[in-house]
Amino acid sequence: MKTKLLIVGGGPAGLSGAIAAAESGVDVLVVDEGLELGGQLVKQTHKFFGHQGFFASKRGVEIAKILKNRIEELGVKYMLQTTLVGFYEDTAVAYSREEDKTYEIDYDYVLLATGASEKFLVFKNNMLPGVYGAGAVQTLMNQYGVLPGEDFLIIGAGNIGLIVAYQIAQAGGNVRAIVEISDKVGGYEVHANKIRRMGIPILLRHTIIKAIGKDRVKGAVIAKVDENFKVIEGTEREIVADTICLAVGLQPSIELASQLGVEMVYIPELGGHVPKRDENMRTSKRNIFVAGDLSGIEEATSAMAEGYIAGYTIAQDITGKDLSEKINKYKEELADLRRGPFGKKVRSGLEKMGIVLPSGGYRTDLQKDFGPAGKLRAVMECHQNIPCNPCEAVCPTNAINMGGNINGIPHINYDKCVGCMMCVMKCPGLAIFMVQEFDEYSVVGIPYEFEPLPNVGDKVILMDRNGEDVGEGVIQRVIKNRKDKTHVVYVAMEKGLERTVRHFRVPSDEEDEIVCRCEEVTKRDVEKAIDMGFTDFEELRRYLRIGMGPCGGRTCRLITMGILARKTGKSMEEISNMNLRPPSIPISFGSILRGEKE
Repeated sequence: MKTKLLIVGGGPAGLSGAIAAAESGVDVLVVDEGLELGGQLVKQTHKFFGHQGFFASKRGVEIAKILKNRIEELGVKYMLQTTLVGFYEDTAVAYSREEDKTYEIDYDYVLLATGASEKFLVFKNNMLPGVYGAGAVQTLMNQYGVLPGEDFLIIGAGNIGLIVAYQIAQAGGNVRAIVEISDKVGGYEVHANKIRRMGIPILLRHTIIKAIGKDRVKGAVIAKVDENFKVIEGTEREIVADTICLAVGLQPSIELASQLGVEMVYIPELGGHVPKRDENMRTSKRNIFVAGDLSGIEEATSAMAEGYIAGYTIAQDITGKDLSEKINKYKEELADLRRGPFGKKVRSGLEKMGIVLPSGGYRTDLQKDFGPAGKLRAVMECHQNIPCNPCEAVCPTNAINMGGNINGIPHINYDKCVGCMMCVMKCPGLAIFMVQEFDEYSVVGIPYEFEPLPNVGDKVILMDRNGEDVGEGVIQRVIKNRKDKTHVVYVAMEKGLERTVRHFRVPSDEEDEIVCRCEEVTKRDVEKAIDMGFTDFEELRRYLRIGMGPCGGRTCRLITMGILARKTGKSMEEISNMNLRPPSIPISFGSILRGEKE
């Protein structure tokens, strides 16, 4: 096979490079070992940060489809389930798993977008079944619909650990805790806040010591660490879990770059060993380019920008066209994304390659005005300088602004805010809430991405920012967002709680108060039946089977009558019109037959 440009890797960086080159008239072949194009995007069910030009507020699975459709429109050739196994002096060799044969590929230029692999962690019993990398758990859940366990322990509070923990909860798993060896969360604050308000603890200055189990994981031992990351003796404790999920970082996949003989450098800020390259993504070999996590661990938005820069630079070499305007546009975009505090590590790493990027120039002050009481309005809880502005872009009245830079803290002009909820549905961090106060109660509109959705009238347990129960509320209305799947659920609550409540949960039957143990009838079941019109004990008994179990009503009879009296306002004497029937305990038909015979 022959191609002008060979791209290894069909993730966000590789596909963006293919689009840039193909748009400019270059013959492109993409080789990827996945089942479908998109790389890590195909298992990213969360919304992306950044800005609209890089698909901000779209979910990764949607971005993968958009990029795939674009390269197909441009006639880009691609090979799936195919691994580039080696570069030789005169050719590249690719192995097709589907066909079980190799291909030789002759090329003029190569763009390596091979991404990164997960780091592992050394602890006792780390070979037990049930110990996974975070990416593996994400692949099983989001690509194959398989939840690999019930009770999860996440190791690492970077963006990957936080995102996977949230997605496990969405899939119905129980996240027991997130363990982080550092004294701070490494990922975005908005991701951590989503986790905390669901009641999932994030244990800072902790690490895992060993996995518990013989044939598979049954639990783990964790402990506190000191400022030198040494385990503090006596702080060990066990956590019950059947799945340990490691989210302890990524390392660039440099194998093919090394085979090609490009100059390699070790830069910890970029993830370890990386190919040395210039600001156009060109390596020490003129026809070899890199992009994405291979060039330094970052977000997918940066990977796409690097892919465009590399693709247009290669096309400029091959075609002789002046594409400097497009190249410089993406360079400026990339520099802007890296201005903030989360770009500091990458900026310092790139300086070691001689690439200097600007920093600062963004708003850092938090908004103190929460708008006029009584008006339905949006309330921002995005308090960290991250490169993201979908809320600003989507606001129809221009009420939201970032202060002139994408890394700025968003502010709201409440004179312009009309309470349309569009920013709530678009925010990738679920960090915007709707608030309104009335005379007798308040309402909070909460972004919600779980199924099933609650129904209007449902009673729910209100939760604060730390996942603590703070009271009870009632679902007032549910705004379904069928397109983006970030719904808004309005919850009515006691006045004064609107500044505190940021999540809710629907109480399960297991946690409700049991009235009739024999028939598993809860207090909520009894109250609901009374509300439906069953206001007589005999009616309740027939409808709910209260008192028809082995105890004959000894446990539940009086409790049920007490609930009935309270709900109807009647006295116990007024509702004591019950008829107690034999048998007083359950007996078998066989005992009756034997009694007749003998």
